[in-house]
This record gives sequence, C-alpha cells and structure tokens, in this order.
Amino acid sequence: MAAEGDVDLDLEAEENCTGKPAEKPRKHDSGAADLERVTDYAEEKEISSSDLETAMSVIGDRRSREQKAKQEREKELAKVTIKKEDVELIMGEMEIPRSVAERSLREHMGNVVEALIALTN
Repeated sequence: MAAEGDVDLDLEAEENCTGKPAEKPRKHDSGAADLERVTDYAEEKEISSSDLETAMSVIGDRRSREQKAKQEREKELAKVTIKKEDVELIMGEMEIPRSVAERSLREHMGNVVEALIALTN
C-alpha cells in the first residue's frame, strides 16, 4: 500500500511524462508600461469662464431653435382638418386616448389608413 504522499508524487510524475518542461508562470516584462495602461491618469485642467460662457450660449441657442421648430410644427399640425368620425374610429379600433388619435391623424394629413398603419407599427 502506498501512503498519501506517494500518490501525489505519482500524479506529478505522470504530468511530466509528456517530455515538455512544466510551464512557469509568466511575469510582466515591463511593469511600468502595464501600470500606465491600467491606471487612468488625467491632469486637472482649469476651465476658463469665457469657454464656459461660449458653451452655455451655444447650448441655449440650440435649445431655443429646437423649441421654435417644435412650435412651428405644432402650428402646421393644428391647421390640418380632421373628421370627428375618423378620430372615433381610431380610438375604438386601437383603444387609445383621443389626443393620440388626433395627433396621429394630423401627422398623416387626415388619412385614416396611414394613421392606423403608423399606430400599428
């Protein structure tokens, strides 16, 4: 009978029977380069007030243009005439609120078929 220690030695001997030397754990070749890749180092920069003001004005201008375009779109949609029967048909078939049905009809220039197709997609 073999003792426990003998069994372990036999297993190690079987692993090395392939003729290849056991691989050693790889070490990092350049520790400093690896450290640079791992860490995120960013220098703190001071933001000038003029750059900040410029950025804020650009954002404000863009926001006001978007609001203006949205208001113009709403005015155009309000000009489209829709039939009450069409709104009720869409409300009944799709089981949606009146405002959604009216909006869909207005976006599709009062065309019931196109509005229903858009709502189903």
